[in-house]
Amino acid sequence: MSDRRHASDAPPAADFAAQLGYAPMDSIHAEFEELLRRGRIATAGNWLPLLVELDAHLRSHFEAENRWMIDTDFPPRDCHIDEHAAVLKSSAEVLQLASAGDFGAAPSFLESLADWFPGHAAYLDSALAAWMCKRQFGGRPVVLHRPTKAQTA
Repeated sequence: MSDRRHASDAPPAADFAAQLGYAPMDSIHAEFEELLRRGRIATAGNWLPLLVELDAHLRSHFEAENRWMIDTDFPPRDCHIDEHAAVLKSSAEVLQLASAGDFGAAPSFLESLADWFPGHAAYLDSALAAWMCKRQFGGRPVVLHRPTKAQTA
């Protein structure tokens, strides 16, 4: 897998911490980021269990976000839900291949998720987090960021 940088407005996937100020979403994102980190060091022997765990996580992750959007009548929910559906379709296809012993698509799928996630979180999920906080607490989320080790080095 490459260690390429992402767009200047999103940190590299390995360093991205999707703290958006809505605790349930932040927790789900932390779990997802851990799966992405594990994918960066996956070997042939652990691809299938990782992909099974990742697919289950994605289904649960997106189900929670979709439910929040539908239950609260989040205005731009349709494109967000459609994006989730596209990722789930890809995950199912990669998992099907891996279940048949073909792990060729797994590394690029994980890399694609790592490339996709910072932008998705920064734009779509951050809007949902703000919406949920406004409804629950009456205002926008406040997130304090500490510099990472890489930023202070």
